Amino acid sequence: MNIIFLLIGFSVIIALIFLGAFFWANKTKQYEDTYTPSVRILFDDEVKDTDSAEVK
Repeated sequence: MNIIFLLIGFSVIIALIFLGAFFWANKTKQYEDTYTPSVRILFDDEVKDTDSAEVK
């Protein structure tokens, strides 16, 4: 029975860590730009041509 109380305690601590990480991400505006990722897939990446003479 004691192990259940220990596991509940650990799960509460882990949940609080994830909750803190979520609030930190919101505070640092990680979820600010919701438009760019949805249209990024529509644009092709430019092919960069590198000459072997430029590489040293």
